[in-house]
Amino acid sequence: MDISEIRALSDTDLASALVDAKQELWKIRFDLATRQEKNYSRLPATRKRIARILTVMTERQRDAQATADVEKAS
Repeated sequence: MDISEIRALSDTDLASALVDAKQELWKIRFDLATRQEKNYSRLPATRKRIARILTVMTERQRDAQATADVEKAS
């Protein structure tokens, strides 16, 4: 999932995508530990997807906070 696709998601979709990605990361780690997974590149790709989702969520929180501070100061 590209960053532009992630930015196009709504807040609720972002939250559900984060939960899904964390569950997938847990499954990949479990499969790697039990030697059922052979594709090791899925692990860092999933971590990067989680980081992208968290980045967009943080950006939106900061924008909301900045907007609230500007309205409060006015």
